[in-house]
Amino acid sequence: MSNFIIRLKQKWKVNWLQFALIITTFALGGSFCAYLSKKILNVFFTEKNFVFYTIYIILVTLLWPVCVLAISVLLGQFIFFKKYIQRIGKRFFGNS
Repeated sequence: MSNFIIRLKQKWKVNWLQFALIITTFALGGSFCAYLSKKILNVFFTEKNFVFYTIYIILVTLLWPVCVLAISVLLGQFIFFKKYIQRIGKRFFGNS
């Protein structure tokens, strides 16, 4: 197993099953977010131009936490991802 994976598992303080579920949640949450964003934008845009892709990137960025949290509920990893997204928010917006 890769040294990176072992260090990440230790940093997150999870066992192998939880680690696999977390990686699966990241993958499914990101894929679901991209799929949902394209479906939403296809309602409003008939052609894919610069504006479409700009709004797509913004929409994916905004929907990602919601999609990952939704998938994490299904896979039993909600507590981990709730804390993970809170840490990201603190780094992005500060501790206030």
